[in-house]
Amino acid sequence: MTSTDIPLVRVLEADGSFAPSDAAQRYLPLIDALSDAELEQFYRDMVIIRAIDTQATNLQRQGQLALWPPSRGQEAAQVGSAHAARRQDTIFPSYREHAVTRIRGVDPLDIIRVMRGTSHGGWDPTDPKNGNTRIYTLVLGSQTLHAAGFGMGLAFDGKTGSGDPERDEAVVVYYGDGASSQGDVHEAMVFAASYDAPVLFFLQNNHWAISVPVETQSRVPLVSRSAGYGIPSQRVDGNDVLASYAVSRMLLDEARAGLGPRAIEAVTYRMGAHTTSDDPTKYRGSDEEEMWARRDPIARMRAFLLGKGATESFFAGVDAEAADAAEDLRARTVELPSPSRETIFRDVYSDPHPLIDEQRQWLDAYEASFEQEAGR
Repeated sequence: MTSTDIPLVRVLEADGSFAPSDAAQRYLPLIDALSDAELEQFYRDMVIIRAIDTQATNLQRQGQLALWPPSRGQEAAQVGSAHAARRQDTIFPSYREHAVTRIRGVDPLDIIRVMRGTSHGGWDPTDPKNGNTRIYTLVLGSQTLHAAGFGMGLAFDGKTGSGDPERDEAVVVYYGDGASSQGDVHEAMVFAASYDAPVLFFLQNNHWAISVPVETQSRVPLVSRSAGYGIPSQRVDGNDVLASYAVSRMLLDEARAGLGPRAIEAVTYRMGAHTTSDDPTKYRGSDEEEMWARRDPIARMRAFLLGKGATESFFAGVDAEAADAAEDLRARTVELPSPSRETIFRDVYSDPHPLIDEQRQWLDAYEASFEQEAGR
C-alpha cells in the first residue's frame, strides 16, 4: 500500500481555500462549531510560536544556548492537536513540541532552561499552571511507553469511559517519524491496545529522521504501523490546522469514552534543521524545501482568515504580539542565572535517596580537596 492509497483528511488547500477532502467530511461539524475568535487564536498561536522558535535559534547561534530543535513548518499539527485536548488530559511531548507546551501553559523560558543546560527538566509537570504537561523527552520514543502506562492507569482507576467528556481523561503522546522505528513505540502500542488505554498516538511525520528520509524507514505509510496493532488510525494533512484540530478532537473523545487508543499520522515537514547542530543541506535539496514552503501552514491559515473577512489590523496586531513575545524571551534568557550545585541532585528523585546523599557527600569532599591543596 502506498501513501496515495491512504485517505487524507484535509480541510484547507495550500492556497487557503476551504475544500474538504472526502475523508474530512465526518469531521466538518467540529470545524463548523469553531467561533471566529477560536480560528483567530489558532493563527495567533502559530505566528507567536514561530517568532519564539526563530528567536531561540538565533540565541543558540549567538552562544546563549547549547542546542535548539527548530519546529518551523510543524505549527499547524501542534496547534490544532493542542487545542483539541481538554484541560484534564495529560500531554507527553517529545522535544520539538514548543507550540503544544506553550498552549498548555508552559513558559517557553522553561524550554530554554533545558537547552541552555541550566535545568534537568525545565518545569514541574505536577504544577497546575503547566497543564498536565510532562517534561521534554530527549530519549527517542521512551515517552510513548510513559504515556501508555499512564493511560493504562487511567483505565484501571476508572477515570475514563464514564460518558462525561468534561470528567473523563485521555493522554496525547507526540513522537516523530524517526522515533516510530524505535521498539519502545511499538511496545507502547501493544500495551495500549491490549488494555484499551485512552491514548492518542500523535505522529508528526516531518519526513526526516535527522538525515534519514521516511521512505528508508518504512516500506508502508507510517499510519499503517499503528493500524497494524488494531488501533484506529487516521492520516491528516499536518499543515492544515483545522484538520489537525478536528481529527484530534474526535479521536480523543473516542479514547476518553473508553473505546481504546487512537492514532494520527500528521503529514508535515521540518523546514529547518533537525537541531542547530545539524546541516540539512548535506542530505536534502532546495527543490524539496521550496515545494513544502508553498504549503506553509501559517500562510494557509492567513489566506483562509482573509477570505472570512479578517482585517489587516488583526494580522498586524498578531505580528506585533509575536515580536514582543520573542523579544521578551531573549531578554529573560540572557538574564538567567547559573544554577546552583544543588540542582544536580535536586530533580533526580522525588523523595530522599541514599545514593544521592552519598554522591553529594563525595562531591563535597572532592571540592574540599582543592581548598586543601591551595592551603599547602
